[in-house]
Amino acid sequence: MFTYRHRVQYYETDRMGIVHHSNYIRWMEEARIEFLADIGFPYAAMEAEGVISPVRAVSCQYKKSCTFGDTVTIGVSVQAYNGVLLTLGYEMRDADGGLLCAASSEHVFLNREGRILRVKRDLPAFSAALEALMGAV
Repeated sequence: MFTYRHRVQYYETDRMGIVHHSNYIRWMEEARIEFLADIGFPYAAMEAEGVISPVRAVSCQYKKSCTFGDTVTIGVSVQAYNGVLLTLGYEMRDADGGLLCAASSEHVFLNREGRILRVKRDLPAFSAALEALMGAV
């Protein structure tokens, strides 16, 4: 499982001093971008090649709140991949290892014209990297 660390910023909190729920989705994106770079497929490079990856769905189960100054460790794993649809899982934990949020995001891959890419056929090296990571923890 790939891990990414995020320090909670003041602007990410609400009037109660707790991180606003929308920020967890942003942190998922931060972690996903770093995950892709870590496995050798930086998102900026993929976009330069004409590949985009819109979010198809996102799900978050909030377990515990966090506040300004906390460090959140986000684990990213490949939950499912079928050659077209990629589902990533996220576990966000506090400094003590407590689960803050369990989440997932689904992605498709499109070319410049907006047509769905068959990743196994069109991006075989990327597909092989995802398959190798599927189910790995």
